[in-house]
Amino acid sequence: MKHIIESQQFDRKFIEKIFKVADGFESKTDQSLKGKIMASLFYEPSTRTRFSFESAMLRLGGSVITTENAKEFSSASKGETLEDSIRVISNYADLIVMRHYEQGAAERASLVSEVPVINAGDGPGQHPTQALLDLYTIKRELKKIDGISIAMVGDLKNGRTIRSLTYLLGKYKNIMIYFVSPKELKVGNDIKEYLKKHNVEFFEIQDLSAVISKVDVLYQTRIQKERFVNSKEYEKFKGCYQIDLKQVDKMKVKSILMHPLPRVDEILCEVDSSPKAVYFKQTKYGLLVRMALLKFVLSKK
Repeated sequence: MKHIIESQQFDRKFIEKIFKVADGFESKTDQSLKGKIMASLFYEPSTRTRFSFESAMLRLGGSVITTENAKEFSSASKGETLEDSIRVISNYADLIVMRHYEQGAAERASLVSEVPVINAGDGPGQHPTQALLDLYTIKRELKKIDGISIAMVGDLKNGRTIRSLTYLLGKYKNIMIYFVSPKELKVGNDIKEYLKKHNVEFFEIQDLSAVISKVDVLYQTRIQKERFVNSKEYEKFKGCYQIDLKQVDKMKVKSILMHPLPRVDEILCEVDSSPKAVYFKQTKYGLLVRMALLKFVLSKK
């Protein structure tokens, strides 16, 4: 596995191996990537993903070269193609972690790169490393993955995190998924076909209150303003699902509330103190998972 482009390329054996390595990074240091260089190439804004990858690389003894807005502060602003940029950058680094605003950009990059490419989000496409850290969060908090029920809430049409996580959940047993969204922001047919193929039971509904007390995981997402063609259309859906403490009290006692972040208004700050709110823990788990991934890709150990 030279490149990490989409969740479908992971099997359970690989996932379990990465999670085992991630567990170990809580209690030990590792300088196995000393002398390696990671290029952090982000064409879209990012805080958690970029910082966690860069922190992961530094904690493993490696070095980082970076641009946080490659759309403006790279030769892309002069008209250079993505493929040419990747051909050049792969001469300077041992690994490229890339976020792009176009779906499929990571795969395009992988076809011309001399070094491994990790997809850190490609438009409304996928975000495979977020999916791994989400799954790791579920395992750490619930102590299991098989047999869980999950509600994915919000902008499911444009949400790359729910796409990638759904593909991973399809590899597990007795999973129940509720897709909760306005009808205009429903999950794509490709995901539904994938779930049918893998015999995963799912339902599409608009009413969150109908399932909030049934699920083990409530995976809340924001309405993605940047994916709408105009602000009027965004305002139509903004705030359509909002989690407050009253909503959290309706959840199962040992359930968890997740969010890939950033949040806008879909989870009120009053919820942060609830033991069910694990979205900030997700960011810590994300560092461990990305350290494990970098070690796998660059050292093959």
